[in-house]
Amino acid sequence: MPLTADQVRRLVEPVVAAQGFDLEDVHLTHSAGRTDLSIVVDRDGGGELDVLAGLSRQLSDILDQAPETADAAYVLEVTSPGVDRPLTLPRHWRRAAGRKVTVDFADADNAAAHLRGRVGAVDDDAVEIVVNNRGRLSSTRVVLTSVTNAVVGVDFSRPSVAELELCGLDADEIARRRAAS
Repeated sequence: MPLTADQVRRLVEPVVAAQGFDLEDVHLTHSAGRTDLSIVVDRDGGGELDVLAGLSRQLSDILDQAPETADAAYVLEVTSPGVDRPLTLPRHWRRAAGRKVTVDFADADNAAAHLRGRVGAVDDDAVEIVVNNRGRLSSTRVVLTSVTNAVVGVDFSRPSVAELELCGLDADEIARRRAAS
């Protein structure tokens, strides 16, 4: 019987959590007697490549020793979410603070609405989207349950300090981001 995502999830989730990560997704593709296994993890502050490589080795050891995977030939990839990952949970929004997003949602009148801006303050119920309209900054509160689609976009612009401050980033994070752009 082919390996299932639920089996993998049960095996790896305790190790992923112990390393301070959230298990975001498990993808399995079965083809020609081989299984491609992609485990998507994330945490506040992201995951550096060397940390992900170490986690990959740990997960490989767990999977190699588990009876459920003893006969399974698989190729393992441990990765962080891609830029096109939908923002569906409050933690996804928190981790995207200050990043440019495109958000489709239902407004207060239940009409379809669309915003492009940066992720600002987030709580369990709503997110502030900071919009820069030719230098005029504004913020719109969007209730998370009204969001129908939201993704982080590729951003080639250099946001102003004021824009990043309105997103709630501290001075150190603003300096780090501005130095990187």
